[in-house]
Amino acid sequence: MQADTTDVLRKTFLDAIAAHEQFAKSKLGTIAAAAEVISQAIAAGRKVVAFGNGGSAADAQHFVAELVGRFEKERRALPAIAFTTNTSVVTAIANDYAYDRVFVRQVEALCVAGDVALGISTSGGSPNVEAGLTAAKALGVTTIALTGRDGGRVGAAADIHVNVASNSTPRVQEVQRTIMHAMCSLIENSVVAG
Repeated sequence: MQADTTDVLRKTFLDAIAAHEQFAKSKLGTIAAAAEVISQAIAAGRKVVAFGNGGSAADAQHFVAELVGRFEKERRALPAIAFTTNTSVVTAIANDYAYDRVFVRQVEALCVAGDVALGISTSGGSPNVEAGLTAAKALGVTTIALTGRDGGRVGAAADIHVNVASNSTPRVQEVQRTIMHAMCSLIENSVVAG
């Protein structure tokens, strides 16, 4: 392996570690708060919905898969839906209304008071994620934003804001995946203990 290749690889890993350490210094409480509201909603017979665009859509689906399937422990399936998986619904809403409405319409159709909505936006500036969270809050749904950078309007739209304060999209996404795994661990522990 060439020296410059090794340097690039080493920098990638060291930057990821630094981003994780920076988050862990002062923001672990936001993970606990998010996991707690999800655990309480599930205990009350409610559900979790998750949504985002691009890599954040994949992360929403990953999070939901861990809840519906299992994370690390054998336990009952947990009620969760990713709003990015039904391409017919997403494309119909985008075509008939606007792309900014793809999550709002699904919130209106599927959410009730007491549910939890997780909106993911690496930039914190996704208009459709902000709109989805705003619509959810109006229905009495507890909202969580998982963001990067300064959190932007998406972070401001949520009841609980879990922010990775980095301008590097890859580093934000890496920390966000760890955050989601930590949330899954707390939620799963709560379900097993309950």
